[in-house]
Amino acid sequence: MAYHYSTQLKEPFNEVVTRITDNLKKQGFGIITSIDMKATLKEKLNVEFSDYKILGACNPQFAHKALGIEPQIGVMLPCNVVVRRKENGQTEVSAVNPMETMDKSLSPELKEVAREVSNRLRTAVDELQGEKPTVTEKSAVR
Repeated sequence: MAYHYSTQLKEPFNEVVTRITDNLKKQGFGIITSIDMKATLKEKLNVEFSDYKILGACNPQFAHKALGIEPQIGVMLPCNVVVRRKENGQTEVSAVNPMETMDKSLSPELKEVAREVSNRLRTAVDELQGEKPTVTEKSAVR
């Protein structure tokens, strides 16, 4: 499995940022950080870069549960979602896949939290295409 879920859309960049933010909200996530890489790279390095935002998504319920199981898991929070304008004019959305980015020796309780977070992030991305979620609570990412 890949360390991220991705989809490509023909809609304008800012519209896609709004749509993924709304989809994440439906899945219980809030955006706690938003990094505009285009502006940051221009300011810090004086280089041109395409539209590129890193959204730090957090589901407080799952974050609290995960931190209660493993206090050091905070190094993996928040879950990042990237929206970027590609050279072909399409907008790509990618969300981290916690099941692939976390240590495989995690406790069963923490794996279950990671599985649910993965399911919800995947659903938020899939719904951008109007697709039915490919991963559900019953058919969790393995």
